[in-house]
Amino acid sequence: MASKGGAMVRIPEMEKMSLEQLKAIKEQTDLEVNLLQDSLNNIRTATTRLEIASTALHDLSLRPQGKKMLVPLTASLYVPGTLDDADKVLVDIGTGYFIEKTMNEGKDYCERKINLLKSNYDQLIEVASKKKSIADEAGAVLQAKLKQLAPTP
Repeated sequence: MASKGGAMVRIPEMEKMSLEQLKAIKEQTDLEVNLLQDSLNNIRTATTRLEIASTALHDLSLRPQGKKMLVPLTASLYVPGTLDDADKVLVDIGTGYFIEKTMNEGKDYCERKINLLKSNYDQLIEVASKKKSIADEAGAVLQAKLKQLAPTP
């Protein structure tokens, strides 16, 4: 089945299409699969970052107040600091905004975001596999039509 203006197109219907229509469906679904693959990669990256943040929060909660530590400013720049209050953390909620939360609220935030991303990832996998099968079916029908049109020696 292929998506054509929101409707699903079955293989028998694909066989009635012109070569140009089949090429258009194949190209469109290939493009959609590539975009979905990019989205899946972005979700994987975001999930990994949140899992690292969750682990860091857990490690931070185990440190005693007044403990000397290195504070990351960027991925490769750290400055010396002292842990003042391990129960209050700043959570990056996106686009440069931070919210002060308790340690438990921060951990909960990370877990909720991870669960949401994993749910979205599973849904996108399903959509991507359907789009991939549509592209494969359109490609197979297209190849069959091209074979029929080819002159036989």
